[in-house]
Amino acid sequence: MLKSPKIAKQHLIIFTRYPEPGLTKTRLIPALGTEGAAHLQRQMTEYTLLKVRELQKAIAISIEVRFTGGNLELMQSWLGIDLIYQSQGEGDLGKRMERSLEYAFSADAHQVLIIGTDCPDVNIQILAKAFTNLQNCDIVLGPAVDGGYYLIGLQRPFPQLFADINWGTSQVLQQTVAICHQLNLSIDYLPTLADVDRPEDLPIWEKIVFNLKNTSGFQ
Repeated sequence: MLKSPKIAKQHLIIFTRYPEPGLTKTRLIPALGTEGAAHLQRQMTEYTLLKVRELQKAIAISIEVRFTGGNLELMQSWLGIDLIYQSQGEGDLGKRMERSLEYAFSADAHQVLIIGTDCPDVNIQILAKAFTNLQNCDIVLGPAVDGGYYLIGLQRPFPQLFADINWGTSQVLQQTVAICHQLNLSIDYLPTLADVDRPEDLPIWEKIVFNLKNTSGFQ
């Protein structure tokens, strides 16, 4: 049995879903079909991991994949055996993120970032900046165009940040910032980026794929 890598002082968690047709990227099924939506989920997760692995070459971070759907064996055969894997478990997105942070900080992480796989413009510079800026503030947020956030970073757990949030709405960032102000937390903001959630967002991803095919033969 291969041992899971240890959590480092700087720890990055990717939230994703096993790409099973009909269960992933459901808002894109009308445009792509069930197989197409699952293929997009697969591609976007692999692309996110590619960026994070590049960052890992530059700074000493550990990478954890928090997944829903599939199982550990399927995830390892898909994304590799050198990552930390945990099921997201039960509850809404807030409860699942809170749980992942609690796990990381209890394993002696000092700075933890959580990202999804829906924002292809997240790059190494943004991720490195998030870790750097977290040394001087309580929380780092990457605002999304739709009113949510594509990244949250903390240097200690604040469970209140994940309670009573209307997940999946345009209020998420605003509600999170309001809680930060109530708790007197200092916030650093990253550039505002767009997620790929709906058919009208697909050109964002198509631009990435076009560039990748021209430079690396990405499939």
